[in-house]
Amino acid sequence: MSFDALLFLSFGGPEGPEEVRPFLENVTRGRDVPPERLDEVAEHYHHFGGVSPINRLNREIIAALEAELREQGRELPIYWGNRNWHPMVEDTVARMADDGVGEALVFATSAWGGYSGCTQYHEDIARARQAVGERAPNLVKLRQFFDHPLFVEANADAVRRAQADLGDPEARLVFTAHSIPQRADDRPGPDGRPAWYSRQVHEAARLVAAELGVDGYDVVWQSRSGPAHVPWLEPDVVDHIEELHAKGVGSVVVSPIGFVSDHLEVVWDLDNEAAEKAAELGMGFRRAGTAGDDPRFAKMIVELIGEHTAEVRPRKLSLLPAAGCGRNGEACPPGCCAPPSES
Repeated sequence: MSFDALLFLSFGGPEGPEEVRPFLENVTRGRDVPPERLDEVAEHYHHFGGVSPINRLNREIIAALEAELREQGRELPIYWGNRNWHPMVEDTVARMADDGVGEALVFATSAWGGYSGCTQYHEDIARARQAVGERAPNLVKLRQFFDHPLFVEANADAVRRAQADLGDPEARLVFTAHSIPQRADDRPGPDGRPAWYSRQVHEAARLVAAELGVDGYDVVWQSRSGPAHVPWLEPDVVDHIEELHAKGVGSVVVSPIGFVSDHLEVVWDLDNEAAEKAAELGMGFRRAGTAGDDPRFAKMIVELIGEHTAEVRPRKLSLLPAAGCGRNGEACPPGCCAPPSES
């Protein structure tokens, strides 16, 4: 099948102080997030002038992708829409319909399964198509890419640069990703086994460590929100740094493998909170970059496009299923990525 366009679908972020609170309310709508937590997170944004880096970084990825498509002689216009802030995906899909797009692929800026990393993007697609109505283009989401060799190589080279900058060959390697409620991670994936999201994160960390030739490493979590009584994936990265210090570890390299770009949760939670904790403890600390600004990331997206046009054979480094594909907001396989319960 041929496709008329690509929809670049992302999370969104504020680009001015007056947008911070409305954006956060969009993000947390329908969730039991305490107002004081919103106030706390809002201060993180205001620390950077009320501007999240994510929209700028997405524009840069899109520009790199456009250049890669041109270099490969492909004509595929790119449209950009967000879940939580402008450009909103509903408006983008309406513009695609106005432009006569009938069939389009969707690249979501999440490598992972799970509800927020996969199913919510399917819901975004379905909601946008419903808002546009019968004119809406058919939209096919590209698969999860946590084990694509180009994603692994980009993350591995980012760690190498951080290791070289720190100059300590004994530094502990720590991978981090966004925490989610434990109950959400307990739900089965498409292979019937639980912990679909965390298994993917652990697998990606294993692949990057193998690429680096590193045997000892840790996988931890960050950026949790929600009520304190609800268990989330642990340990938290800051707590883990304290634990490493107590064990006599002198320095640490943190790889934010769970994130595509250096957006606010990376620069605040790691470059501020984690780095400050390491400095307080007298530990060496370097944070590796994310894969999104590596030229191989755009090449990977073009490969994923090629999978759907039968021009490229899928490249995977693990045996975990490559889930996440769906047409017009279709759900993932039964039991996969179901939303967490309210309790």
